[in-house]
Amino acid sequence: MFNESHIRGYLTTRARSEIDPGLLRPAGVLVPFLREDDGLKLVLTLRTDEVEHHKGQISFPGGVMDAADRSIVETALREAEEEIGLPRDRVRVLGLFDDLATPSGFSITPVVGYIERLPALNAHPAEVAEILKVPVSFFLDATYHSEEIRERMGILQPVHRYLYGHHDIWGATAAIIHGLLRGLGVHGEE
Repeated sequence: MFNESHIRGYLTTRARSEIDPGLLRPAGVLVPFLREDDGLKLVLTLRTDEVEHHKGQISFPGGVMDAADRSIVETALREAEEEIGLPRDRVRVLGLFDDLATPSGFSITPVVGYIERLPALNAHPAEVAEILKVPVSFFLDATYHSEEIRERMGILQPVHRYLYGHHDIWGATAAIIHGLLRGLGVHGEE
């Protein structure tokens, strides 16, 4: 598999794809890799039906950059603390992955982090219905992955989807996971 130094090395030695937000709203998400005894996991959230955007979807903790945020990294860490109670000092930031524009008008910057031990988390009841710890090995099993091509503004683009039990992980979240694991050289055969 891979470890913290492998992830950091990959993120710091490659040219990152950046988007000039223009009319898009800059947002940061935390892509938290969690080391547990039974393997490496990604921490995801199931959004409530009360949130303004992406109701009921699986996502990484994160949100829109506030005027008070000094950087997109600060945005992602602040949002993770607000949404799931993850203290900022428990996350080792490894680097940034490729920006992603969403049809809903956001320019998302994935902030990749590493957590050695996860403290007790508390989901913000208005924003997070459930906190998920999904094994990275799940995303490497092609049985649970599908891809379809969709047209968006005249451009054909792949849409990735992972079915984790009754949870449908798709959209920007699945695109980030797929791209990052493929870049790390650990994505399953398709």
